[in-house]
Order: sequence, then C-alpha cells, then structure tokens
Amino acid sequence: MTAVGVPRSSVGVPGSPLDGSTGRHVPVTDVTVLRGPRLLATMADPPSLATHRERFGNLPSLTLSAVLELARDVDVRGRGGAGFPLATKLAAAGRGRRPLVVVNAAEGEPCSAKDSALAVVTPHRVLDGAAIAARALGTKEIHVVTPRERPTTGESLGAAIAERVASGERLRWRTHLAAPGFVSGQARAVIELLSGRPGLPVTAWQPEAVSGYRGRPTLLSNAETFAQLATLVHLGASGYAALGLPEEPGTVLLTVNDDQGTRVVEVATGTPWDVVLTEDQLDRPLLVGGYHGTWVAPGQLQGQRVARTAMQAAGLTLGAGVVIVPAADECPLDVSAEIVAYLAASTAGRCGPCFNGLPALSLTLGHLASRSGHTHDMGRLLDLAGMVERRGACAHPDGTARLVRSLLTACPDEVARHAAGGCGYER
Repeated sequence: MTAVGVPRSSVGVPGSPLDGSTGRHVPVTDVTVLRGPRLLATMADPPSLATHRERFGNLPSLTLSAVLELARDVDVRGRGGAGFPLATKLAAAGRGRRPLVVVNAAEGEPCSAKDSALAVVTPHRVLDGAAIAARALGTKEIHVVTPRERPTTGESLGAAIAERVASGERLRWRTHLAAPGFVSGQARAVIELLSGRPGLPVTAWQPEAVSGYRGRPTLLSNAETFAQLATLVHLGASGYAALGLPEEPGTVLLTVNDDQGTRVVEVATGTPWDVVLTEDQLDRPLLVGGYHGTWVAPGQLQGQRVARTAMQAAGLTLGAGVVIVPAADECPLDVSAEIVAYLAASTAGRCGPCFNGLPALSLTLGHLASRSGHTHDMGRLLDLAGMVERRGACAHPDGTARLVRSLLTACPDEVARHAAGGCGYER
C-alpha cells in the first residue's frame, strides 16, 4: 500500500489502466480508502495473517445450518449489485454434490473500487468469509478471481493466500485473472473463465448455485459479500445488527467518483446521503448504482438514506454501491452517451440485444447528446430500451436500458433542451 498524502485513515489502492482506454472508462487507479465502522475499521493494521488472527481469533468451523441461520437472521444480501439473499445461494449450493466456492473480485466496472480496496487493506477478512462458506458446504475448493488490469488486487489476495497455505490451512485455493472488460465480472463470464474458455457471458438455464463450474453447485459472490459473512460470524447476529437499519442491518461499501477523485467509504445502512455527499453535489444530477444504475434528479436524495429497500421504493437502485458525481458544468446527457457507447462496445456480441440493440441505443443517445437529434429521438430511446430488456443472454442490456430510462426521467428538461438543439451546460 502507498500513502497518497491524506490522513492516516486513508491509503492508496494502485492499479494499472486498460490499454487503449480513455477518459472515464479507465479503471480507477488512484483511490482513497477511508476508515469505516466495520469492514474498514482495521485498515491501519498490517494486512498479515498473524495480525488478523491476533485481532479476530482462529476461524470457527460452522455447520451449514448454523451459517444459514445467521445469514437469515440478518438477511445478508449480496453486495455485487443484484442484492440476492446469501442464505438462498448457500442453501441451493448445499443441496448439490461436490460444491465449490468462488470469490469474484473481478470488479469489471471501471468506476468501482470497493473489492480492490478490501483486497489491499483487509484481504483475510474476505478469505475468512470464503473459508467459512467452504467449510459449511463441506468443500475444500475455493477459486479467487481478480482483475488483470488491477494487478494490486491479485497480488494482495495472492500473498494472503500464500500465508494461509504456509500456516497449514487445509483448503485448495485457485487463483484466476479476469480479462479487462465490463462484462468480465458477470457470474457466467466468471464460470466460463474457470472452465478455460473466454470470460464472456453465456446463456444459463440454472443459477450458478445449482449448476455452475463443470455443472457443480457453485457459491459465487463478490469480495464484499464474503467479508460481510466473515464479520457476521465473528460478531454474531445481534452484534452484526448493532449497526444499520433493523430491516437491513450492517454496513455497505460505496465507491464515490467526483471531481476530487475516487474514494471508498463504509457507512451503516440508513446513513443519510448528506453524510456521504455535499449539499452542492446533492443538488446535481447523480448516477447511483454505477453504469447499470439510475440517474437521480437534483435534490432527489435529500432526506434519503443509504439503503437498498429505501432506494427501491424511490425507483432507484443502490446496485454495487458506485456513485458518479458529474462536475458542476458536466452535462448528464454527455456523461450518459459516453457510458452507453462504452457499454455497447463491452459485450460478448452473442445475442441480438447486445449485437444490434445496444449500438442502436448508443447511436440515438449520441445524436441527442450532441444536439443533432430530434424530439422523436426521446420516443425512439424508449422503444429501443424496451426491445433489449429481458431478451439478452445476461442482464447487460437490461442494465444499459435502465440507465437510459432513468436519464429521461431524472433530467426531462435537459433532454428536451437537447432535442431542441440546446444544452443547459454549455460553457
């Protein structure tokens, strides 16, 4: 870890950019990680196994029923974006033969850095969660997937795994490098990578927890989810629920991207958004949930809290916890057009919605953003979004359509201004 000239509560998380990428879509490499109340509470400690064990003790061996009871008591949800109940995945994997565990730290979204942050500052918390799940499932096989374009993530987790192997831990760890690209972190893309094929999404008829790698039940979750599981086992259900909302206990990691850079913060669920963002930022259009997220109208997050259920009730998504704050003079249509062009180019090219639909969506939005479009382009965007939704081999078209729909809802005046040949953000 390298210091970046900020208080002791922060560290730098270095990486390396994608070859040939430009602008917003280069994976963030200069990240400030702030000390948090739980997962990031020990970030000042050395990331060694000895220090980790001194603080948290030896790893307990829990039965599957015990882990399921804990996960259900506090309703632990996956932190990869979909918010799927962890207990449901565990139970499904536990019903099959020869299950295995996969830590997905590929983090394909360029603006996300929370899994990389955990890998650098507290890798053993992530690996503890994977080991707890493996022991509960009665397997010794754990695969760890890291992004090629962020070598520090793989190096940090690799060093932590080496420590555990040297300590005599009886688990078989396998590491894999995911190729650069937005869809490389998609669950089926990860299964393809493990199988020795290009890491691109394919159509699947059963969940990975039922039939994943080589048809085996595969518990596949992102790094934060496993870190949350380890914390739950360490604290117990009541201790875990001491932070956060009663209906949604615990903490959540956010990656905030603004004109000051990128920072990873940990907050208890239910924390007001004005603790995370400034009043000036809350008065701008914001993209919450990342590239597959939703635009938020200026002021819409005032009085809102960081919580999955509360966001859903407002028609928004917390997703993987990525928050993009455009600069005060940056047009949300320009930002969206750039993102959708990137998403249209970041597909497996294996189904019609990605091969034909997303390029058409990108072209139409690009015309509108450049002020060379027409009023009917707004209707065409909605038509194209409807054509690609729920028809792809994976959720990539759905997420892209969600972004476009939310732009039209959150920024209607600016969209209309562009359709008339103007822009409210002209310098």
